[in-house]
Amino acid sequence: MSVKVTVIAIIKFGKDLRFKYIEKIMIRIFIGYDPKEEVAFHVLSASIMRKTSTPVSITPISLDTLKSVFKRDRNPLQSTEFSFSRFLTPFLSDYQGWSIFMDCDMLVLDDITNLWNLRDEKYALMCVHHNHTPKEHLKFLNQPQTQYERKNWSSLMLLNNSKCKSLIPSYVETASGLDLHRFKWIKDDLIGEISPKWNHLVGYDEFKPVNEISNLHYTSGGPYFEEYRNCPYAEEWQKEYKLTIRPY
Repeated sequence: MSVKVTVIAIIKFGKDLRFKYIEKIMIRIFIGYDPKEEVAFHVLSASIMRKTSTPVSITPISLDTLKSVFKRDRNPLQSTEFSFSRFLTPFLSDYQGWSIFMDCDMLVLDDITNLWNLRDEKYALMCVHHNHTPKEHLKFLNQPQTQYERKNWSSLMLLNNSKCKSLIPSYVETASGLDLHRFKWIKDDLIGEISPKWNHLVGYDEFKPVNEISNLHYTSGGPYFEEYRNCPYAEEWQKEYKLTIRPY
């Protein structure tokens, strides 16, 4: 189909076709934003941009920009501002097409297009199915380290937005954290699985060469915190940081 014919079809048949067309040429990425980890957000964004072969749209999920649609008191157990607001990703995508959500404490080592190409229409969301039970009770900046079934599954999600329409703002405001993070809002058979290399839990998962990892997740704390300056894979993050602030 030529570009001219494609544009005419999009105008004629509306936004459903428009989103399907956009998905072929651009990846929508939403990253959780917390002022305490602002530098992590920017370094993650840079790592995505530096390696992608496909145009990307990166949107921070920041509470300061969501005040008109999302009001929820902070829970003592939440360690970041986006603990719950991440589940607004389908709403912010108008429940159309696919989107990626990522925690900000990550570093992409691979072309994000390779993750995007894993989308499977039979699922509502796709993620790494971790079996992660941390033993400690605190993590970075003395934030609580909670333990629950399916921990870290929601830290990176491929979301098929039209199948996530239960995630309306009022539900995300009132549902329990456990119901949200354990995906009680969809049936289990709608949760697809992707390779663990796309959400490698630093300090928990078996140490591997970086060429076997697509995305590092500094889930307990990244090297941008003094306490974790020498954590595993700190050198990879520092390299990207230096490229981000001094690219020439």
